[in-house]
Amino acid sequence: MKTVIVSGALANKAGQGGESWVRLNWLLGFRELGWDVHFIEQIARETCVDAAGKPAAFAVSVNRAYFEQVTQEFGFADSATLIYDGGAEFFGASASQLATLAARTDLLVNIGGHLLYEPVFAGVRRRAYVDIDPGFTQFWTAQGNPGAHLAGHDVFFTVGENIGSDDCPIPTCDRRWLATRPPIALHAWPVVSAPQCDRFTTVASWRGPFGVLEFGGVTYGLKVHEFRKVIALPRRTGQRFAIALNIHPGDGKDRDALDDHGWNILDPAATTSDPCAFRRFIHRSGAEFSVAQGIYVQTGSGWFSDRTAAYLATGKPALVQDTGFSRHLPTGEGLLAFRNEDEAAAGAAGIATHYERHCRAARRVAEEYFDARRVLSRFLQQLPS
Repeated sequence: MKTVIVSGALANKAGQGGESWVRLNWLLGFRELGWDVHFIEQIARETCVDAAGKPAAFAVSVNRAYFEQVTQEFGFADSATLIYDGGAEFFGASASQLATLAARTDLLVNIGGHLLYEPVFAGVRRRAYVDIDPGFTQFWTAQGNPGAHLAGHDVFFTVGENIGSDDCPIPTCDRRWLATRPPIALHAWPVVSAPQCDRFTTVASWRGPFGVLEFGGVTYGLKVHEFRKVIALPRRTGQRFAIALNIHPGDGKDRDALDDHGWNILDPAATTSDPCAFRRFIHRSGAEFSVAQGIYVQTGSGWFSDRTAAYLATGKPALVQDTGFSRHLPTGEGLLAFRNEDEAAAGAAGIATHYERHCRAARRVAEEYFDARRVLSRFLQQLPS
């Protein structure tokens, strides 16, 4: 049996159920393929907090508790380790056990370059970088910012399927970027049927974790800038739209505008705070409507959301802003791409009118293009021999 270590942010994003699924789908997918799967995460001292958000010791932090809860719930309690403060403490395997594990591991899948702990990183024979923030990763690197942590990897993957093409302005940074898609463990995302589309939903952060980025004289925007372009959609279509939205109090004018235009704003902490709550939120939705980060749209990166793939897997149609993914994925039934408000309005009307047909098509798209077994098999085939 081959061994894989998957690394990414779980405890670092405690209380964010959707972010947890980004990592869980990789873990569950490799397990489905018959691999011996281990999850390793590291967390800084200053990231550990208590329930009130105040600094806390590692042992009593909500971060460690969340890590333990999620890994236990999905069957990884005995194969998950959280490294605190560069190795000052460990939850899970010890330092010596990690070194032994690394020596027998065939592959490290390092999501976003998260794992820096040298005894494990250097000990694995093959290291694959997985870029889930196309554009940010490459622009930062081209500007000399080492924050993407590309160094030391043997092969580079990205969910930005158009990176490297002539019409995509994202620099390759002298690396060959292999395309992959967000894997979805379909057995964990069963179809949940509904007679009609009662509401379009999504889960979003109004500004996201990164600020506006400038490169080569071009300013690349955020999700907020794209949402403003379609803010009139609920009033225009007469459909219900709801967002589990992380929005700062300082964005009060935007929040008021959303309310005025008929958006139902939900608290993500109350609706999507762990993987099971996130999945229930999607199950109880009629379809997804979402825009993308401005940088994904402006560059035509081909980025596609793991969240949207989860909607499709449950048989929920998705109406999402085109980032160039329509060059690689079938659109029109189940998955609908829009470039402006007119196309978004037409797509919403089409889904509502032919809902059952779109639901069936959504699951077909997920099975053909996002099934973790297919995605990860292709991922492995692309690894250099």
